[in-house]
Amino acid sequence: MSNRRCFGVLMALFVVLFAVLAVAPREPATWAMENAVAALFVIGLWVTRRWFRFSRSAYLMMFSFLALHEIGAHYTYSHVPYDQTLHTLFGFSPDAVMGWQRNQYDRFLHLLYGLLLVLPLSELCREWGGLRRPAAALFAFTLILASSLLYELIEWGAAVALGDGSTAFLGTQGDPWDAQKDMALATVGALASLVIAALARRIR
Repeated sequence: MSNRRCFGVLMALFVVLFAVLAVAPREPATWAMENAVAALFVIGLWVTRRWFRFSRSAYLMMFSFLALHEIGAHYTYSHVPYDQTLHTLFGFSPDAVMGWQRNQYDRFLHLLYGLLLVLPLSELCREWGGLRRPAAALFAFTLILASSLLYELIEWGAAVALGDGSTAFLGTQGDPWDAQKDMALATVGALASLVIAALARRIR
């Protein structure tokens, strides 16, 4: 499958998934806020598709992250029933095994933000920015850190503007260090992805 066709197929799948999960979200206002950035991201990919095409693996990583994000937006991150679903399907409860008292779906997605998006960013820096692989990897890593910080600032702004109405959007679940932990997880995910990619290249 060519890069162009891969992009078209994944875009079509995302539109279908978006439409399905847009039906009766748990908190419509929170769903709209969660999807504002995602919509800009998808529109940006569509508008620039004639000037730059990512590899198939990069498209798959971006689609995977966006699909999981849509699930979080539909249920509201703090209420995604991942534990109940896994227990029903496989008899396995990660919350029980790890002793978790809070819903960890948002933490999981912050980790995946770095893990799944740093390589597409590195690819963009190489192919479009003209950077060599080490410099592209470093720049992509700093972009993950900067964008993670920016998102937390956006959440802070929403909290100030909306007051109590921002609780579901923030998803802190009573943790005063939620923002710092989210940024740390994005950092760890990005670093792990770059290290794994480097080891895979060396093995090949």
